[in-house]
Amino acid sequence: MQRAVSMVAYLGLRLQALPSALGRPLSCAQTKILGCDRVKLMESLVVGDIAELRPNQGTLSLFTNEAGGILDDLIVTSTSEGYLYVVSNAGCWDKDLALMQGKVRELQNMGSDVSLEVVDNGLLALQGPTAAQVLQAGVADDLRKLPFMTSAVMEVFGVSGCRVTRCGYTGEDGVEISVPAAGAVHLATALLENPEVKLAGLAARDSLRLEAGLCLYGSDIDEHTTPVEGSLSWTLGKRRRTAMDFPGASVILPQLKGKVQRRRVGLMCEGAPMRAHSPILNMEGTMIGTVTSGCPSPCLKKNVAMGYVPCEYSRPGTPLLVEVRRKQQMAVVSKMPFVTTNYYTLK
Repeated sequence: MQRAVSMVAYLGLRLQALPSALGRPLSCAQTKILGCDRVKLMESLVVGDIAELRPNQGTLSLFTNEAGGILDDLIVTSTSEGYLYVVSNAGCWDKDLALMQGKVRELQNMGSDVSLEVVDNGLLALQGPTAAQVLQAGVADDLRKLPFMTSAVMEVFGVSGCRVTRCGYTGEDGVEISVPAAGAVHLATALLENPEVKLAGLAARDSLRLEAGLCLYGSDIDEHTTPVEGSLSWTLGKRRRTAMDFPGASVILPQLKGKVQRRRVGLMCEGAPMRAHSPILNMEGTMIGTVTSGCPSPCLKKNVAMGYVPCEYSRPGTPLLVEVRRKQQMAVVSKMPFVTTNYYTLK
């Protein structure tokens, strides 16, 4: 209940990315992959099973390198219009675009039918328990038929050509709206006319994604982290595991069966909040890992964090120490998500 109230109060709308003066997205990059070989291209770069996606269904996946490291996390949607809609992090935009463009050229030189188009749209995220109710007033489509990780193109508060996806990086119900640049300000203004909706910045989103146990690229995962180490093994498609045909498969797949040296875990403590780079120690005082993200949880009234520890310390309930402001304090390994997620699924 407390989380629901706070969501309505400060995360009704997350203005995630209006186009900048240069036309580049501020927080998320949007791309279309077109052609008969679009799935072939995407599966040559990510770990997920893109071929199994139903029309307008999306999935979280990972770009990986040959060493098994995560280059970026992204959402891939197989649209009913016949292209893949890709949303990735703007902070990785240059390398992501170069990666995809390089693979497009490689496949085109081999005779494949594939191309890439950058989508110059804004991206508005409307998040919270009343998000669908607020949005329903501005669309003709029945949002009750749009479950988590599916999308549809529709007119939204008079702006045509918007792609509405039932997702968001908060652990709550909500949508992300890809809106043509010319209509982005109009749509944001229309949403803000509802008293339920408040602007919220990335700091508010950061506490919510952390409560939901969701990774932030560059902090919790990076090129030196494998999906198994990052507790993201669920992103590895079953068919892809069998085929062993994604970048880094020879490194990642043996980790599923054997023991990795470290794993991402959740941590909870009282006292001073844990922050990124805080040392994690065992009960004997030996440093065994580092916090990657941390903040006070508005909902739990406790401090939550993520970090990496050796496997033998990764079991929930394991007592540890964290060093905050040069003082050691008790912490405990905790299951994630810290706060139960509320994604909308069809009953």
